[in-house]
Amino acid sequence: MAKTSKSTRSRIVSTAWKLFYRDGYDNTTIDDIIEDAHVSKGSFYHYFASKESLIDGISYLFDEAYEEILDNIDEALSPIDKLVTLNQEIFFMIENTVPVHLLTRIMSSQLTAKGDKHLLDPDRTYFRVIRQIVIDGKEQGVFSEAFSVNEICVSYALFERGLMYDWCVSNGNYAFSQYASKIMRVFLNGFTI
Repeated sequence: MAKTSKSTRSRIVSTAWKLFYRDGYDNTTIDDIIEDAHVSKGSFYHYFASKESLIDGISYLFDEAYEEILDNIDEALSPIDKLVTLNQEIFFMIENTVPVHLLTRIMSSQLTAKGDKHLLDPDRTYFRVIRQIVIDGKEQGVFSEAFSVNEICVSYALFERGLMYDWCVSNGNYAFSQYASKIMRVFLNGFTI
């Protein structure tokens, strides 16, 4: 039952984001999403109160992408190379499937959210993946003892959000994943000293 529930929610979110990208957020209706996702109106409203609440669903897409990337990542890569690869792949996905105006809306929704801030949820796959890579890096002596696992994880997530913010402010006027992969490596090397 839980797996079916997760797949229905995931299908709704994935369909919505595909339509948002293709047709634009304002031009996509709930009925469009329901039809393309092959779910009932009741199923949609079971998971989401409105079209706006789908904005929060982006974290699920990111987490699914992280799981897929992690399944295919070369285990021989160093912890820094793994983090750079994860970042580059996610940012490539964002660059090619999430319009800048929608990413801006996602980022701003987190600023005004009164309850849970889904991008900061420590139980997300995102944080579990990053934490495990950083733990492995600490055990391998890659990361300096001057920084705790938590400090590195929080800093990494903060830096990623900063890069997303800058790309939004710049209206997507540069190659997001390409730029991020260069600067992320420089940033992570600061934890090796």
